[in-house]
Amino acid sequence: MASGTRHTNYHSDDDSVVALSTGWYNNGKRCLKYINIHGNGKSVRAKVVDECHSTMGCDSDHDYQHPCPNNIVDASKAVWKALGVLENDWDGMDIYCSDTD
Repeated sequence: MASGTRHTNYHSDDDSVVALSTGWYNNGKRCLKYINIHGNGKSVRAKVVDECHSTMGCDSDHDYQHPCPNNIVDASKAVWKALGVLENDWDGMDIYCSDTD
């Protein structure tokens, strides 16, 4: 799974939050739930707050952004920092995610 960073208007960069690609978002079943993200030899617990539309985009409803791939986790700066990733590498890395209890 790959991850990326997008600006969010509703959550602080200090909050460990993510947007999941459409398939992982699972029709909202993971929304407002927590997942564990593992990468760079560390892990962080993050709240799912949005969907990264992997089949839609490029319109006003999606801020004219291109559709994201099917295996994306858009992470806040807090997630990158918790994983100990240098800011120059925040635009993508391989990670593993799991649901929390």
